[in-house]
Amino acid sequence: MTGSLFKANFWSTDILSTTGYDSIIQHLNNGRKNCKEFEEFLKERAAIEEKYGKDLLSLSRKKPCGQSEINTLKRALEVFKQQVDNVAQCHIHLAQTLREEARKMEDFREKQKQQRKKTETVMDAAHKQRNLQFKKTMDAKKIYEQKCRDKDEAEQAVHRSANMANQKQQEKLFVKLATSKTAVEDSDKAYMLHVNTLDKVREDWQSEHIKACEVLEAQECERINFFRNALWVHVNQLSQQCVKSDDMYEQVRKTLEMCSIEKDIEYFVNQRKTGQIPPAPIMYENFYCPQRNAAPPGKTTGPNLARRGPLPVPKSVPDDPDYSLVDDYSLLYQ
Repeated sequence: MTGSLFKANFWSTDILSTTGYDSIIQHLNNGRKNCKEFEEFLKERAAIEEKYGKDLLSLSRKKPCGQSEINTLKRALEVFKQQVDNVAQCHIHLAQTLREEARKMEDFREKQKQQRKKTETVMDAAHKQRNLQFKKTMDAKKIYEQKCRDKDEAEQAVHRSANMANQKQQEKLFVKLATSKTAVEDSDKAYMLHVNTLDKVREDWQSEHIKACEVLEAQECERINFFRNALWVHVNQLSQQCVKSDDMYEQVRKTLEMCSIEKDIEYFVNQRKTGQIPPAPIMYENFYCPQRNAAPPGKTTGPNLARRGPLPVPKSVPDDPDYSLVDDYSLLYQ
C-alpha cells in the first residue's frame, strides 16, 4: 500500500478550489460503480447457470436416450444419464455460489460507502468553513481598503483647507480625519483578525484534506484488492466447475471402455433367440397324387419328404378312370 500518493498530488494553488479532492471522489465513485457492475454480472451469470442446470436436469430426467439398449451399452447409458444429472446439479450449485459472491460484493460496497460518508461529511464542513471565512476576510479587506481611502480623502481635504478662513469648517474636517483614522485602525484590526482566522481555518482544512487523502487512498487500495480477489475467486469457481464436469464425464468414458460389442450381441441372442432349425423346403405336390392331403406348406409331419424319390411320370392308360387326358375334354362354345 502506497499511503502517500493522494496527499502529495491532489492540491491546487487556489485556496477555494476543490479540484484535487473532487478528482479523488470521482475516481472512488467510478470504482464503486465498477464493483456494482461486477456484482450485477455475477447475478446474471448465476441466473444463466441456474437455467442451464435446470434445463439440463429436465433433459436428463425426462428425455429418453437409448432406453431400449441392453447389457453393457445400457449400463453405460445409465451412467451417462446419471452423470449428466450430476453435472446439472453442479451448475445449480454454482449459481448459488455466484449469488453468495455477489452478496459479498454488495456488502463490501455498502461498508465502503458508510466509511466514505464520514470522511465526506468532515470535508464538506471544512470546505464550507474555509469558504465562509475566506468571504469574511475578503469583506473585511474591502472595508479596510475603503476606510483607508476615506482617511486619505480626509487628509487631502484638511490640506486643501489649510488657508481657509472658516475655522468651524476646518474643525469639521479635522474631526472627520480623526474619525477616519480611527475607522482605519478598527478595520485594520478586524481585517488582520480575519486573516489570522482564515490562516487557522486553512491549516485545519489542509490537515483534514491530508487525512481524507490517506483514508480514501487506503480505501481505494482495499477496493482494488477486494475486486481483484473476487475476480480471482470467480474464475477459480468456473475452473472447478469444468474439472468437476470432466471428472463426471470421465466416469462415462470408463463405463464405455467396458462396453463389449460381442457380449451385447450374445446377450441379445440368448435373451431373444427363437430357434436353430430353419424351415424345410416347400415341395411340389401334384393335385392328383395320392399324397395330395400332405401337410400344409412350411410344416413337416410323418416321413421326411426331402428323402422321397422323384414323383412318378404319369402313364397314358385310357381305361383308367382315375386318370383323364386332356384329349378327353372338349371346350364348348356358346
